[in-house]
Amino acid sequence: MGLLEQCEELFNTSNLYEVVGVCKEASDSEIRRGYYKVSLQVHPDRAPGDELATTKFQVLGKVYAVLADKDQRAVYDEQGIVDEESDSLDQDRNWEEHWRRLFPKITLQEILDFEKQYKGSDEEVADLKRLYLQHEGDMDLVMESALCCTSEDEPRVRDVLQQAIDAEEVPAYQAFTHESVKKKNNRKRKAEKERKEAEEMQKEMGLNSEDSLVAMIKQRQKSKESGFNSLISDLEAKYCKKPAAGRKGKKK
Repeated sequence: MGLLEQCEELFNTSNLYEVVGVCKEASDSEIRRGYYKVSLQVHPDRAPGDELATTKFQVLGKVYAVLADKDQRAVYDEQGIVDEESDSLDQDRNWEEHWRRLFPKITLQEILDFEKQYKGSDEEVADLKRLYLQHEGDMDLVMESALCCTSEDEPRVRDVLQQAIDAEEVPAYQAFTHESVKKKNNRKRKAEKERKEAEEMQKEMGLNSEDSLVAMIKQRQKSKESGFNSLISDLEAKYCKKPAAGRKGKKK
């Protein structure tokens, strides 16, 4: 089975850009970030209940290999085909090692620095509008997948989205404009429960106040919020250093 057929079977689309959640005009960095975010959702360690996680992870790696290669991407864009015999799509390639080389761990200070400059930025506004459209106004999903957001940020997030609706930049989804009070309260209670669990974990681990963010992140990972990425994982995608250029896939 070819790569495009595998994508259709595993991700319900044969469009490589849709697999990584970006548009055809996406920049290299946007493709890289999209690949990272989707890979976290299907990583075998993060999706233990998905029997196809390993296969999805491998196929996703191949998708990125095609889109990250200038020549292969050009062929795909022009002809809608993939060079299945390219070295970059080698069946025996260790995609886990390749993934970790692409996305090394980041430091806590980098996370804090990023959060400071990200909140309120044009990038955050664009991300929030994208999530709003993706989830059709469902604030449960928007808040779970938004970067650097806690329950305290929800009023600010709602204001950003309402302004976008008023400016007719996004549609007025009923899930957002007519969200029930019960749904809002349930989200608030869940956030409060997770905050308390994070504080308890902080005490158990003997962490100081500076490390409280780490405790919160670990609790998010533990709770596996419907498979959405943890804060630290999303930020790895933004801070990871681009690896040195390697040998490109050989055309046959």
